[in-house]
Amino acid sequence: MANTMTMTDNRTGKSWEFPILSGTKGPDVVDIGSFYSQTGMFTFDQGYTSTASCKSEITFIDGEKGELMHRGYGIEWLAENKKFLDVVYLLLYKKLPSKEELEGFRLELKQRSYINEKMLKLFDALPDKAHPMAALQSTVAMMSAYYKRDMNIDDISDFMELAKRLIAKIPTIIAFYYRHVRGFPQIYPDLDRGFVENFLYMLRAFPHDRVDLKPIEVKAFEAVLLLHADHEQNASTSTVRAVGSTHAHPYASISAGIGALWGHAHGGANEGVIRQLEEIGTPERVDEFIARAKDKNDPFRLMGFGHRVYKNYDPRAKVLSKLRDQLIDEIGIDTNLIKVAKRIEEIALNDDYFVSRKLYPNVDFNSGLILKALGIPNEMFAAIFVMGRVPGWLSQWIEQKENAPVKITRPRQLYIGAADQIK
Repeated sequence: MANTMTMTDNRTGKSWEFPILSGTKGPDVVDIGSFYSQTGMFTFDQGYTSTASCKSEITFIDGEKGELMHRGYGIEWLAENKKFLDVVYLLLYKKLPSKEELEGFRLELKQRSYINEKMLKLFDALPDKAHPMAALQSTVAMMSAYYKRDMNIDDISDFMELAKRLIAKIPTIIAFYYRHVRGFPQIYPDLDRGFVENFLYMLRAFPHDRVDLKPIEVKAFEAVLLLHADHEQNASTSTVRAVGSTHAHPYASISAGIGALWGHAHGGANEGVIRQLEEIGTPERVDEFIARAKDKNDPFRLMGFGHRVYKNYDPRAKVLSKLRDQLIDEIGIDTNLIKVAKRIEEIALNDDYFVSRKLYPNVDFNSGLILKALGIPNEMFAAIFVMGRVPGWLSQWIEQKENAPVKITRPRQLYIGAADQIK
């Protein structure tokens, strides 16, 4: 049997054959690259629900089974056995690092964590209390002015140098902006601390004052970053690839990804979860909001439940749920916000309305609670997401460059506007 699919235009009876391609996991795909040239028609797939835009070896998701893996390693195994930088190395170098490789990688990131202080002047140009994503997107784009040799690179070693530069500096930019808007003195990276611990240190420290970070705080924050490191061809990753396909410089690609991630339906979702929990206010009001969520005539939607891809329990949410409770127990937090969240989760996991619709808690439901418990303000959540996701964006950008020549992304459309107006 030929690995092809026959498509027939029932209006004319004419048929065409298209190749069927198979990956190592997941659904087969029909290669319709020649569809227009053969048929004179376009395909229509709003939101790219059924369209594969690239071939990739990096991340695989099976939404029906609730599986997520990076280069063949399941996310739950990685979260249990590895650290964030292990996963970053895996994404970039296509293998898990040895102890020596990881130490060298960690040391290089530490050494690259400082930023050119002229870049801080951009913060002064922004209005007071500008959203951190505005500052981050602007600063990353501006890095192109400071690292001009990155504007046109074609060698894999240059790709990796660029990747390590961005991964190392973005936490510093986020921490510096956090302190800038509050009028706090800047705290520079401490090269004696680990990558994740150092970020929390830069947020909390003051000159000549000791900062004690509990191991569970570092562990929980590390898990948030690790679980956000890559997520296949989501909106922001597709944006990075689309901009990269134009041969724009890498800082433009990553800056565009930050812009896409900023949306409240994407990277801003965990901030929205917290705001909704604050709106509910007390556990006693949960039933009222659950009823509203079930009412098809009520525009209210329960945030943090369900996912475009997962039709099962988001595996990342499972990991964070355990860490959330451990973090709360060990640092002694017991707020109405947490009680509201637990009450919602309890109902949703046992109520047929949610279970039958496969509306399980997603990663945003618990990541926001963890960041809140760590004292990170709501408006910083999306920037933290960027810190975790940049390694994935860069690995996707590098993979696209390695698969050159790159064809520029150019979707088609179904035109429904006016016909010829001039007769």
